[in-house]
Amino acid sequence: MVCCRVQSAWIWSLWLVLAQSAHCTAEQGGRAELTAEPAVEPLGDTNWTLILSGEWMLQFHAPWCPACKQIQVDWEDLGKARGELGIHVGKVDVTREPGLSGRFFVTTLPTIYHAKEGVFRKYHGARMLEDFHSFVKEKKWEAVESISGWKSPSSIVMSGMAGLFRLSVWIRQMHSYLTETMGIPVWGSYIIFALATLVVGLILGLILVLIADCICPPKRHESSEVSEVFEVENEAEEEEDEEEGEKKVPEAPGWEADGSEAEDETEAFDDSPVEGDHGNSEHEDELEPQPSSSETDGAVRKRILKEDS
Repeated sequence: MVCCRVQSAWIWSLWLVLAQSAHCTAEQGGRAELTAEPAVEPLGDTNWTLILSGEWMLQFHAPWCPACKQIQVDWEDLGKARGELGIHVGKVDVTREPGLSGRFFVTTLPTIYHAKEGVFRKYHGARMLEDFHSFVKEKKWEAVESISGWKSPSSIVMSGMAGLFRLSVWIRQMHSYLTETMGIPVWGSYIIFALATLVVGLILGLILVLIADCICPPKRHESSEVSEVFEVENEAEEEEDEEEGEKKVPEAPGWEADGSEAEDETEAFDDSPVEGDHGNSEHEDELEPQPSSSETDGAVRKRILKEDS
């Protein structure tokens, strides 16, 4: 009886050990599956810098895009063959990552890029698995012009473009929240955004003015000195003009003396009453008008008529 009990206890303990080992094996398998790298790696704003190293094939897609759905199977197969090709395969959902789509300036879907050590080229070939393989194996990407300069996704300009795309999506979400959730009319939402734009513009303008004043403060002392110099120059010019005027004025007394002498002469001439009066009377006699011949003939005729009558 005791032996049976010992055997049963031993069997139960063995069974527990086997169950625990099976459970640990299952957990390790599940963790391996969770930590295994996916065939096509999803990329976003947080990990997009991974494509700056190594060789990548990157697809921008959207769930509602029919053309994107058509190539999904071939793209997954390309991801499974990444080890054979020696590349990484990624994808970006533009509905979830608007900033990244703005960084690459994606305007059509699907859009495919090839990246090699941070140098980007846009894929324009056929969208079949064989074409993807030949593009990578035969290095057809070398014949494609690379995206460089300010258009490069890693440039400062495209970083600003990514910010604008994120801002546009945020504004659209806020508009939907105001009109659908809060029940505000569409025109009310537009007024709110207009007022917010004005306020933000005023604040940014004030900040720019303060920054400009801090970097290049106004030179008030020098401006006051310049104004004082101008005032001194103006006073000197006025003094010079006055001196020139004083130099021209002394010629006037001679003329005044001559004029006074002339007035004295005229007064002396007027004070001689006798000679002046006789001279004037003689001239007046000489200047009396004499009757014309026509007037004398008329007077003679009147006398004759009176005598006849």
